Amino acid sequence: MAISQVRRLVISRAPSIIRSRSLTTCRSLSRLVTEKDVLVEGIGNGTSLRPVSSLPRPSGICRSSSMLKLQHGTRSFSSEAPLHAVVAMPALSPTMNQGNIAKWRKKEGDKIEVGDILCEIETDKATLEFESLEEGFLAKILVPEGSKDVLVGQPIAITVEDPDDIKKIPSTLSGASTPEVKEEKSAHQAVDKEGKLQKTGFTRISPSAKLLITEFGLDASSLHASGPLGTLLKGDVLAAIKSGKGSSGPSHVSKDKASQSTQSLPQTPGVSSSGSRSSDSYEDFPNSQIRKVIAKRLLESKMTTPHLYLSSDVILDPLLAFRKDLKEKHDIKVSVNDIVIKAVALALRNVPEANAYWSAEKEEVILCDSVDISIAVATEKGLMTPIVRNADQKSISAISTEVKELAEKARAGKLTPNEFQGGTFSISNLGMFPVDRFCAIINPPQACIMAVGRGNKVVEPSIDSDGIEKPAVVTRMNVTLSADHRVFDGKVGSSFLSALNSNFSDIRRFLL
Repeated sequence: MAISQVRRLVISRAPSIIRSRSLTTCRSLSRLVTEKDVLVEGIGNGTSLRPVSSLPRPSGICRSSSMLKLQHGTRSFSSEAPLHAVVAMPALSPTMNQGNIAKWRKKEGDKIEVGDILCEIETDKATLEFESLEEGFLAKILVPEGSKDVLVGQPIAITVEDPDDIKKIPSTLSGASTPEVKEEKSAHQAVDKEGKLQKTGFTRISPSAKLLITEFGLDASSLHASGPLGTLLKGDVLAAIKSGKGSSGPSHVSKDKASQSTQSLPQTPGVSSSGSRSSDSYEDFPNSQIRKVIAKRLLESKMTTPHLYLSSDVILDPLLAFRKDLKEKHDIKVSVNDIVIKAVALALRNVPEANAYWSAEKEEVILCDSVDISIAVATEKGLMTPIVRNADQKSISAISTEVKELAEKARAGKLTPNEFQGGTFSISNLGMFPVDRFCAIINPPQACIMAVGRGNKVVEPSIDSDGIEKPAVVTRMNVTLSADHRVFDGKVGSSFLSALNSNFSDIRRFLL
């Protein structure tokens, strides 16, 4: 059979001829040497055959039908570039669909060992380290440090096995599976104020940036793109507007609206048009990846979870006296929040129906085996909820030490997924602020969160040892449960609050 006839064969139509697996995605060029000394070349959705003898054998590919071990993405080989691996943005948490490149630990040309940290990635939960799974050399960084909203699966770097191949990587190589940015027009064009197309210096444009260009009538050709792969972002357009660059005059629509409003509104002495414009000025405050996810999840929780609110006041004096004794007699310093965590954990152990969550798949309540308390910690990037696991089995001093360590790691962005994923019950304490009571929003998939206010001294009637009623000053603290009504009904909620009140009124229950 002639070679020209062999090259027309397609593996998908004749699977019995040869078995192979390509080393890249369907869009990229892949080559693999098989046991039959036939080169399998895949382009698009088809795969053709070509004798190996006519082409040189690429280095790093062995004569075997098995596929090479991938590092973080796809290995590919083409006539333009040597054998290389495309490192893609990983999904470092179950809810992560995009992330930010906080810092590159390795530079282009650096050698990579197994376990080396390639970069730091800011996810929807924390800033995590991205470790290398193979040896090699970092040939090219595709997404620079500080890039925002990098989609999971988008190529971020290219690695090679041979240091001599670093210089052979083309500067235009950007990975085979780069996701396309949604846009309505050509990559090198943008819509101007009158709907016409104009040539630009960027390759992609975000929808919000395009809207701002149209609304303000900017000259798109003068705008500078700072996004990954030459993407023009909303921030680039806003920066140009603030600096006055790229302005080609307001649009006709804006002029018409301005003239109409000027004619319709009477002029007020002492108030200029520039003053009215300055009153409408604003500044965008960029959200971190964590805050974006928090906003999304809390909105979903409020819309999809039936919230039940239960409130109660607890007497705080026995707890404060116990805390004072620990400090004076045993030199053990614990906070009120540490004792609250212990009291809540014991109440959950006594009322296991409250230590549960709702399963949407099974449509039933699932009881949790352990008591894992999530603690709300405020950080610069957003609210984090590190977990004290098996809190009912730990002493107050152990809880205090663990909470301090977790809080420090949360503020530094160094929490590992195991330290903030999971949890069966959440506590949000604003007792250190002038907040008497508040209602928190449930953190899915948990079924309850307890909001803790500050302690207030109040005067109320009290019966002394003689049986005489006298006024007494006590310290009361309000706690409010926000519970999933599918898990918590009135009975479960009242039972939990009763157990919690008992723990606060008699600290000796902590020893049981």
